[in-house]
Amino acid sequence: MKKLQNIINKYISFLTILLIIIIWAIISYIELVPKFMLPSPLDVLIAFIKDFKLIFSHIGVTLLEAFLGLIISIIFSFCLAIIMDRYNIFNRAIYPILVISQTIPTIAIAPIMVLWFGFGIMPKILLIFSTCFFPLTISILTGFKNVDEDMLKLMKSMDSSYIKTLFIIKIPFAMKSFFSGLKISATYAIVGAVVSEWLGGEKGIGVYMTRVKKAYAFDKMFASIIIISLLSLLLVWFIKFLEKKIIYWKE
Repeated sequence: MKKLQNIINKYISFLTILLIIIIWAIISYIELVPKFMLPSPLDVLIAFIKDFKLIFSHIGVTLLEAFLGLIISIIFSFCLAIIMDRYNIFNRAIYPILVISQTIPTIAIAPIMVLWFGFGIMPKILLIFSTCFFPLTISILTGFKNVDEDMLKLMKSMDSSYIKTLFIIKIPFAMKSFFSGLKISATYAIVGAVVSEWLGGEKGIGVYMTRVKKAYAFDKMFASIIIISLLSLLLVWFIKFLEKKIIYWKE
């Protein structure tokens, strides 16, 4: 009994996904929802296999956009969090602006980005950046503020500069908080890339989704939705792997 409980605890996420797929298949089979509106999991799998090469070429573009946007967000967030931590006046001035920036819907910013920067990769990266930098900045800043006061007093007693304290104490202590924000931002990056591609472009999962939607190929539409979810999951798992390797002392 205990062994069974351990297996369930270990694979509960996979079992939950499997249950959702079974329920989806039953609903599709009994046509509780018309089949052209809700294709079966098998139909979606067949559509994915048929369009595998085409989908794979679109995935590469979306991942590149998400990666570039995320890297720029990380660099900017670290710089901004350091400034806000070092100078309290900047913290008071910038924090409300950060909050206000997140009240503007992404879908409302996207057309403006396209109007200003065209249909290339630039507006897509900027849109991803606009959705990712806030959780990253806040998580890094929170990590800086939550550093053990005794450690800071020790560094101060040794007449340590802010830069030394930052690299020896603050950044290592903020890593856990940073990775928490990075996991959120990674999912935002994929979604942001797809949303930006809806408004124009030649390649990307968002472009593929727009084309199959216009063709009423809902099996391919569902396949692309599942791919986006899988990409987000893989990215989060990869970040968890990096977290264990980089801040191994946490354990």
